[in-house]
Amino acid sequence: MHERERHRMILSAIKGRSVGTVQEFAALTGASEATIRRDIQALANARRLRKVRGGAETLNTAPSGLPGGSNLAKAQTLRVAEKRAIAREAAKFCDDEAAAIINGGSTTFQMVHFLTDASIQVMTNSFPIADHLLQHSRCTVLLPAGAIYRDQGLILSPFEADGTAHFRARRMFMGVQSISALGFAETDPLIIQSEQRLMRQADELVILADSSKFETRSSLVLAPLERAAILITDEGVTDAAASMVEAAGVRLVVAGLEQGGHDAE
Repeated sequence: MHERERHRMILSAIKGRSVGTVQEFAALTGASEATIRRDIQALANARRLRKVRGGAETLNTAPSGLPGGSNLAKAQTLRVAEKRAIAREAAKFCDDEAAAIINGGSTTFQMVHFLTDASIQVMTNSFPIADHLLQHSRCTVLLPAGAIYRDQGLILSPFEADGTAHFRARRMFMGVQSISALGFAETDPLIIQSEQRLMRQADELVILADSSKFETRSSLVLAPLERAAILITDEGVTDAAASMVEAAGVRLVVAGLEQGGHDAE
């Protein structure tokens, strides 16, 4: 990975946080800890961040003021390593794309760290994702019309004419609340309406879901399993869950925590 891209990923990772560790940056970029320490020193010399013991912190720790309230904030503290590994694999499917759709969520948000060197068009219903991409990538960002739901950081509308029909992408990257034999599920009808409108604008659906999503239950089915082309999860996925996904004709990608993912055998 080029030094410039590592620097962008480090700055992206510490945005709005008190501190990031050398170990975290090394896992994020795949670089050695010695390389990361040199990167931190270079960024500190350029006054892009502040070097602290064991890592670095952003020069501006004040909240961005963008929506992304208690629900999203809590979700972003859970299973962080798994979500980041899943997002790393998902970002690989954006490499040659001119456009992508990314829905709001704690796992899909992790994709922003791996798009710092990208210049694709992104349609998203997430204010935090849009803000981050605008500040830390060369991506063109498009947002649907609607009201801002602070707890989730989402832009949602009950109306069809929210602008999504004018955007087209090969792939949509989507997180979900739960997965069962009935399909992918959510808990809010308005979120389901928004996601289904976005899904119609993509040729392929890529699901980002850590293995705990197979154990939880949500009451409202968003889409059947076979609607997805690819499902990316972590190494905690059970054999039964993997078989269920593959039986639906969905390609299963298992993301390792330290190394790249691999297709399930």
